[in-house]
Amino acid sequence: MTEGKNIETIVHKYLRGESNREELEKALDLFSDPYHNLDLRPVLFRCWEKDEEMEQNHLPNLQNQDNILDKIHHRINIEAGRKKVNPIKKSAINLLKIAAVLVLGLFIGILVQSMQKAEPVFYTAIAPKGSISQMILPDNTLVYLNAGSELKYTEEKPKNLFQGKVGNRKVYLTGEAWFDVSKNEKKPFVVHSSVYNVEVLGTQFNVKAYPNDDEVVTTVEGGTVKVVSSENLTINEAQTLQPGEQLTYTKSKGINISDVNTHRFTAWKDNKLIFINMNLKELFVLLERKYGVDIEVADNMVLDYHYDSTITNETILEVLELISETLPIKYKIEGQKIIIQKR
Repeated sequence: MTEGKNIETIVHKYLRGESNREELEKALDLFSDPYHNLDLRPVLFRCWEKDEEMEQNHLPNLQNQDNILDKIHHRINIEAGRKKVNPIKKSAINLLKIAAVLVLGLFIGILVQSMQKAEPVFYTAIAPKGSISQMILPDNTLVYLNAGSELKYTEEKPKNLFQGKVGNRKVYLTGEAWFDVSKNEKKPFVVHSSVYNVEVLGTQFNVKAYPNDDEVVTTVEGGTVKVVSSENLTINEAQTLQPGEQLTYTKSKGINISDVNTHRFTAWKDNKLIFINMNLKELFVLLERKYGVDIEVADNMVLDYHYDSTITNETILEVLELISETLPIKYKIEGQKIIIQKR
């Protein structure tokens, strides 16, 4: 196939919304190359004329074309780094072809995206009880998702590409996650929890927000974060956290900020659990999540006991043996349930 014929095929399929992802990428590469501008114009006219649905009286005014092209090539330089191609909806084909006659193919994609309502695309990840998930989000942010947690991620599309507006990166967390956020000053990264929101530009931090827990905790390892209001909680002044600081919110006590050894609260991502003077009520909840088991306490007096330890590769039975050697408790297994009793 000659180059001219190949160009016409690429353009024609693009305008009709029939391109696959590879062909779309070739089309945008073609439109962004000034060398092909003169070759593309007659091709665009021929493709347009082949479409019987297009009416001649809808042809737009071609005045000030050079100024428009200058603006479009400025947008080309911006869009070149995005590395993303969105499919063209067939319902916008006629509009695409009018734009193509004016300012070449790249303007088509930008114009359609500008006029379409930007619907967010969500990516969902789940870490069932008994497991830890590791993932890299589309913006290159690294996330560890703790057992019994769910994360939804979305990257807002700009509402108006010509105005250069950029949407935030958002995640919706239920449970616990550790983040190493890829820095992008133009796109803040926001973690939405059930209580408050956490805003960052690029940093390492941990958010623990399980629905059944009494507290929501944010721990910062590197960089800075801001804890701000959400739909469920009004914070009069945003709380800025530095490395080594932890913000804890409870309904009874409100917000408390303290200095902590962050490793204690983030070691779970390395398959470690560190307990320092932890009461057994909290400990059993963590063990249920980590090992995917059900623990029932037959004597509530047991819940007032406290325990210190570090758990790495031990099984749930090995952990229970360690606890029973230190504290006056015993356990038994009935079906799929572990029963804890006072000894």
